[in-house]
Amino acid sequence: MTPLKAVPGLLRVAVVLLRYRLDELVDATHLFRPLKLVRPMLGRPVVDVRPLSRGARIRLALNELGPIFVKAGQVLSTRRDLVPGDIADELALLQDQVPPFPGDQARDTIQRELKAPIDTLYASFDPTPLASASIAQVHAATLKGGHAVVVKVLRPRIEERIARDVRLLHSLGELAQRWHPNADKIRPLDVVTEVEKMLENELDLQREGASASLLRRNFASGVDMYVPEVFWDFTTAKVLTLERVSGVSCDDIIAIDAAGIDRKKLAAKGVRLFYEQVFRDNFFHADAHPGNIWVDPTRIDEPRFIALDFGIMGSLPEADQYWLAQNFIALFERDYARIAKLHIDAGWMPASIRVDELEAAVRTVCEPYFTRPLSQISLAELVVKLFQTARRFELTVQPQLILLQKTLLNIEGVGRMLDPDIDIWAVAHPVLKRILRERYSPLRTLREIRKRVPEWFHNAPQLPELVRNALRQAAVGEQRMLADAEELMHQRHLVRRMLGVIGGGLFGTTLIICATVMWTFAPQHGIWPPVCVGGVGVLSFALAWLRR
Repeated sequence: MTPLKAVPGLLRVAVVLLRYRLDELVDATHLFRPLKLVRPMLGRPVVDVRPLSRGARIRLALNELGPIFVKAGQVLSTRRDLVPGDIADELALLQDQVPPFPGDQARDTIQRELKAPIDTLYASFDPTPLASASIAQVHAATLKGGHAVVVKVLRPRIEERIARDVRLLHSLGELAQRWHPNADKIRPLDVVTEVEKMLENELDLQREGASASLLRRNFASGVDMYVPEVFWDFTTAKVLTLERVSGVSCDDIIAIDAAGIDRKKLAAKGVRLFYEQVFRDNFFHADAHPGNIWVDPTRIDEPRFIALDFGIMGSLPEADQYWLAQNFIALFERDYARIAKLHIDAGWMPASIRVDELEAAVRTVCEPYFTRPLSQISLAELVVKLFQTARRFELTVQPQLILLQKTLLNIEGVGRMLDPDIDIWAVAHPVLKRILRERYSPLRTLREIRKRVPEWFHNAPQLPELVRNALRQAAVGEQRMLADAEELMHQRHLVRRMLGVIGGGLFGTTLIICATVMWTFAPQHGIWPPVCVGGVGVLSFALAWLRR
C-alpha cells in the first residue's frame, strides 16, 4: 500500500486509539502526535474507559477497529515473550464475532462452489447461521442420507477485504518499527507476518477439512476425543461440510456436573491429550479455547472431549520436537544444567553463551516455583517465564514454538477450570516419558531402518565411487599442502582418520543392512539375532561418527 493510500486508514486507527486514551501508542509515532489536540472533538467510546486498565482499553479499541485487528490482537495474546502479561490476558478475551451476512449469499456461494442447486445437495438447509465470525459463518443442514451436518461458508469478497486490511497492518507495522521505542522487543513486522499467515490458512476451508481429517484419524477410537467427520463431496476451498455434533463447552462447569461427569478424570485426560498430540502425533489443535473444545455429556463413565474448528493447527520439525521433549523432561526433573545445555545444543541460542550463566538464570526462575506444592505450579506460566529469561541470552524465538506455548496455556487453563487441584506435573511426566520411550525404542528404530532399506540398496552401487572420489579429493588436497614436515604429517593423520571413519561407517552400515535383511526375510529365527547384529552395526557406525 502506497503511503498516500494508507493515510486514511492510519488516521482512523490513530483516532480510535486516542478515543480510548491510548496516548502512549500515539506518542510513540510522531506522525500522529498532532491529533492529540483534536481529541475533544473525536467523540466518546460506548463505555467510560478512564477507570479501565490499559489492556482492557486496547481490547476495546481493537474490537472497534474491526475483525482483522481482532485477529492481530489474538495473535499478540500468544506472544507473552513480547507483550506484558496484563495486556496479553486482556487480548486473550477478544472474541471473533461479527454480524452475520445474509443467508441468500451463503446459499449462492455454496451453489457456485459445489456446482449444483442447494436443494439437490442437501435435504434441508437453514439460511439463519448458527454462528458468525470475521472469516466465515456456519449454517445447519441435513444431507440426503439423513446425516445432520454444519456448513461453513466464507464471507463474500473476504479475500479482497483481508488483503486491504493486511496492507494497512503492514503500514502500521512499518511505522511502529521505525518510531516505537521498544520496536526491537515487540518486532511489529514479525507479528504482522504471523497474522497474515494465520489468515491465509483460515481462508482455505479445504485445508481446514484436511486438518480435521488427520486429527480424526489420529484419534480414530474416539475414546478420549471425538473429531467430526468431513464430507469431502460437499467441501471446497470456500465451503466446508462437517458432521454436526452436540456437547457442552468445557468451561460450562454447571452442565458438566449436571451430566454426572467426573471433572478430575476429564481434566487429567485433557492434559494427556495435549502431550499425545504434540509428541506422539506431532499434530496438535492450536486454538484450544473453551469455544472450540466441548465435552460429550452422554459419556459419563469414560468422559471425552469433542474438538471443533480446525483452522489453526500446529506441528514441529522432528528435531525441535525431540529437543522440546527433552527440555520438558529436564524441567520435570529440575535438571537446570541440562536445560541450559539443551537450549544451546538445539541451536536456539548461540554456542558462545556460557552454560553456567544460563543455568543460573534458569535456576533463578524455577526455584521459587518449586517451593510450592506441585499441584499449585503452573507449567505454562513457568515455560513463559523461561522464554522471557532466555531472551536475555540472545534466544532466537522459534515461530513453531509460539503456537505450542499458546496451546499449553489454553490446555492448562481448561485443566484447572475443570479441576482446580490438578497436579499438571504428576499427569504430564509419566505420559511424556512413555511417549518418548515408545518413540525412540530400538524396535521403532529397526522399523525406520526397514523402511529405508530399499533406498539404501538403490544407492549402494554408487558407494564405491563416492569413496573413490573422497580419497581422490583427499589426495589432491594433500598434494597442495606445503612441504613443511609438521603440516604434512598432520594432513596424513587426517587422511588416515578419514579412511578409518569411512571404513568403520561402511562396516557399520553393512551390519545394519544385514540385520534388516535377517529380520525381513528370516523372521522365524526371532528378533534377537538381527537386534544383536544391528546393535553392533549401530555401535560401529557411532564410533566412526565420533572419530570424524
